[in-house]
Amino acid sequence: MQEDTRTRKEVSLNFQVTNVVCPAFSLVIPVYNEEKSIATTLNNLRHILELTDCEYEIIVVNDGSTDSTADILCSYIDVRVIEHVRNRGYGAALKTGIRQAKYPIIAITDADGTYPNENIPELVALTHQADMVVGARIGSKVNYSSLRKIPKWFLVRFAEWITMRSIPDLNSGLRVFRKSVVEEFLNILPDSFSFTTTITLAMLTNHYIVHYVPIDYHHRIGKSKIKPFQDTLRFVQLILRTGVYFAPLRVFLPVAGLFFAGFLITLYQDIFIRHDLTERTLILFVAATQLGMFALLADMIDKRNGRN
Repeated sequence: MQEDTRTRKEVSLNFQVTNVVCPAFSLVIPVYNEEKSIATTLNNLRHILELTDCEYEIIVVNDGSTDSTADILCSYIDVRVIEHVRNRGYGAALKTGIRQAKYPIIAITDADGTYPNENIPELVALTHQADMVVGARIGSKVNYSSLRKIPKWFLVRFAEWITMRSIPDLNSGLRVFRKSVVEEFLNILPDSFSFTTTITLAMLTNHYIVHYVPIDYHHRIGKSKIKPFQDTLRFVQLILRTGVYFAPLRVFLPVAGLFFAGFLITLYQDIFIRHDLTERTLILFVAATQLGMFALLADMIDKRNGRN
């Protein structure tokens, strides 16, 4: 119990959920070829949510499934099913569900049975004090691929450098957020699995209140659709792009600093060793100056657009 309390304090969660009214919310579930798990997930969700006093709706976006997922979904008359004619991606399915949601609070989860959906009412209740509440996979029972932990560690450190915030879980698929806030970023949110990473960076760099709640993470039912190598490269590209968009100084100034350090080194060599001003020194000086000015200009445009 002491360890759990310490963990919650480390992620800045020291408030209680008890006696908090659960606001009405829309639960969005993206689905692609989940015939083995979707029925179990929906039955479990209905059982959990029926025990609460929350007003809610369940939206399932069938993202062009080619198995029997669509046939299974037809039997759930209390679930809003939205069909994509073709597979458009995890993020695209979420954006469709968010646009169609009728409540101001949006919860998302996966259909594969990996997330502890019994935590959803708690996460929804915490939106009284936050713009986004994330189920962070740092609980006592987390079954996560060791192969994916290594690149993820570096990605999280880089994301924390960009946002200047601690990020217990960069891309958890169990989270709740305000629809009005997410709609501000829908035009830049990707259609791929990078959706959750992008919304995390976007909200943190724009100083929205984000809280993390430790959760467990189970083995998925069925085959994972994540491709470790390709998706890691996409995440790096995504973090760079989002960093340039929301925090240009954090991205460009360190690079400009490296060029300026190189300039100082070569300038010293030119003065005391070569006794001549070389082209390399001038190129490094111009590169450092241009990058620095570009960073300042990008930051000024960012501030004038009112994002920070």
